[in-house]
Amino acid sequence: MSRVCKITKKRPLVGNRVSKSNIKTKRKQFPNLQVKKIYIPELGKSVKLKLSTTALKTIDKIGFMQYVKKQNLKLSDII
Repeated sequence: MSRVCKITKKRPLVGNRVSKSNIKTKRKQFPNLQVKKIYIPELGKSVKLKLSTTALKTIDKIGFMQYVKKQNLKLSDII
């Protein structure tokens, strides 16, 4: 599976690891993704999604459907 958040579209960043002697090598910074089962009352069922922790915090705060509307997404895009 890819390491991309379903809602925020966060993906790995690429940068350099810099040693003490200033040697630069490529590295990746992965987003903090969690697989969570979220209940959607409009559909009447639970859905497993891979979400970033920032998306989870906001979903806990304002609710799943409000967050999806705020991001201008449709349920068919996410599920």
